[in-house]
Amino acid sequence: MIRSLHRWPGLIAAALLVVLALSGAALSLFPALETLQAPAQAEARLSVAALATRIQARYPGVEQIRRAPSGRITAYWFEDGAPGAATIDPATGAGVASADAPAAHGWLKTLHRSLFLDDAGRIAVAAGAASLLLLSISGIALVARRTGGWRKVLSPLKGPVSGRLHVEIARLSVAGLLLSSVTALWMSASTFSLLPEGEGPPIFPAVSGETGAAVGDMPVLRETPVSALRELTFPYPGDPTDAFTLKTDAGQGYIDQGTGALIAWRDLSGFDRITETVYLLHTGEGASVLGLVLGLMALGIPVMAGTGVVLWAGGAGKRPRIRANAAAARADTILLVGSEGGTTWGFAKALHDALTGAGHTVHTDAMSRFSPARYTGARRIVVLAATYGDGAAPASAAGFLDRLAALPTPPAAPLAVLGFGDRNFPAFCGFARDVVDTAAAKGWAELLPMDSVDRQSPQDFARWARAFGAAIGTPLEIDHQPVAPHTERLTLLSRRDYGTDMQTPVSILRFAVPRVAVWRRWLGQGLPRFAAGDLIGIVPDGSPVTRFYSLASATSDGFAEICVKKHPGGVCSGQLLGLQPGDSVRAFVRPNPTFRPKRGRAPVILIGAGTGIGPLAGFARANTKRRAMHLWFGVRHPDSDLLYGTELTEWQADGRLASLTTAFSRAGTRTYVQDALRRDGARVAQLIGDGAEVLVCGGRGMAAGVAEALGEILAPHGLTLQTLKAEGRYGEDIY
Repeated sequence: MIRSLHRWPGLIAAALLVVLALSGAALSLFPALETLQAPAQAEARLSVAALATRIQARYPGVEQIRRAPSGRITAYWFEDGAPGAATIDPATGAGVASADAPAAHGWLKTLHRSLFLDDAGRIAVAAGAASLLLLSISGIALVARRTGGWRKVLSPLKGPVSGRLHVEIARLSVAGLLLSSVTALWMSASTFSLLPEGEGPPIFPAVSGETGAAVGDMPVLRETPVSALRELTFPYPGDPTDAFTLKTDAGQGYIDQGTGALIAWRDLSGFDRITETVYLLHTGEGASVLGLVLGLMALGIPVMAGTGVVLWAGGAGKRPRIRANAAAARADTILLVGSEGGTTWGFAKALHDALTGAGHTVHTDAMSRFSPARYTGARRIVVLAATYGDGAAPASAAGFLDRLAALPTPPAAPLAVLGFGDRNFPAFCGFARDVVDTAAAKGWAELLPMDSVDRQSPQDFARWARAFGAAIGTPLEIDHQPVAPHTERLTLLSRRDYGTDMQTPVSILRFAVPRVAVWRRWLGQGLPRFAAGDLIGIVPDGSPVTRFYSLASATSDGFAEICVKKHPGGVCSGQLLGLQPGDSVRAFVRPNPTFRPKRGRAPVILIGAGTGIGPLAGFARANTKRRAMHLWFGVRHPDSDLLYGTELTEWQADGRLASLTTAFSRAGTRTYVQDALRRDGARVAQLIGDGAEVLVCGGRGMAAGVAEALGEILAPHGLTLQTLKAEGRYGEDIY
């Protein structure tokens, strides 16, 4: 519900909100410019009487004096039958600049207030403000849901760049957008007389009928500082029944032009002050710094509109619509989904439809919405959980484990957990296992043991569905075929072959990146931008199983590069190593933001073996700022297996690698990379003590050996790998 409230008003009103945001941001500049250009007040306590006397001496036909919230003073007069106006220097009373506002200011104000469409435009603008208010409130709620609760609403995000940028800009802008939308709605309501009117000026009183009192001698003008003035209007020449009209920050009244006495006055009402405050907060007139801040926040709207369209277009097929989704309180089966990219939702929908077709009432929702108090009629709870990165919770499961751990008692309905993942990764179904462990610690009854689905296997899912159906007494036969990811054809540019002497063929394959217009990329077409350490999924011809490889290059390099080792019977590696320049493969990119050097100047320790050098070489290649990167690299033999051998030497020479340590397991004294680390233990410990982060890439056996070696190195210093992981200073990309 909240997602729909956020999505559709945003998509429908996007163009209008962008126009209002850009025009509003431009208008926010004018109060600041006016403040900077306003002549300085010569005397801190200059009175209105003194100012009026100076102006009247210069312009005897003066009719009105106005002071803007910026401090700019403008006088209007008639001279020889012609009107005149000027910005006044209060020190002399003389005009120093034109009184006319810039033409652009009037044009922008009309655009911002009415879109040049009079009342119809004002109604459209009010609708835009209402949409912005709804978007701001629903957006805050969605961020809280995504991060796992209001207490974590400012916690770091993960996921695609467009999604993270959308939320980060929203976090920075939402306070200003809420303020701007509420004040805009107030002003619109006032324009259409939907709010009570203020008391206005006092009733015009009887006057003395005399004329000729000098403005410099009028007590109320002598007691009123210019800083409080808003407007002083002179009586119509030759009309003894008229009076001076004075408006200040405190109120307004009339001054007898013959006696100089204040003959009527009315203070501003509380409602008037609220209205004026709303106007100040929306326009920034009288608070130019606030206006600039709000204008800057408004510039977030075009960015959020663009990223919002990208998220909508990119997610159009990722999260299917769940039909016949029963209310949580009356459902006998609760399906909770934890998904990062959206594919797990497809399996959830297939299960939901099958159970609904069999007569069950089913409620399907995100794991982040876990609320056992609502599941009053539930007879079973099913968790379908993917794993993000190295065992972390996916986006739609944020906060689930914390909510579960905080329950005073476990839910009454028994639990079934199905994990989704890729066995090629060491943390296969790691988050699902965390759910099972936390549930067991809480004493939550188990409906059936945890099972898993490897690489979106329809067969694995069908097998589990049969077991689940048997457990609840409902036969289930589900054949769900997940939607294949959108792929691009990548053409091989070049290849470098290694390992033939050791009978372990390895190649560095460099593919051309298809050029796609920016607007097409924003709509989800073509390969998205990528960095070294991200993953490229290769879809072999004739096989539904995707194989992931770590990228050794970034979009800015102009090519996609990977290292591939021939695996016995490996369909994907066999096809890749059979490619020749000009051949192509189908591929897509999956972000892997947890495996890359963090920003900063702290040292980086890179550890890899074999084809694990791929992303590490990419990090070194991109290290043009010469950050201290230290590489430990292990291969079989220096003559046949030293991938990137020439580049590594060059990068060390030009400072992109601060040091290079190699280990050879099939030459001379056989040494593995973990042996090299132990040998250099003192230097490794010193680097980590200086704040270095550690990035490890390679096979599982190598990673286990490296972890053991580092544990031995760190123990005497009171550190552990768990400590480094908790600090975000240890990352693995293991296969």
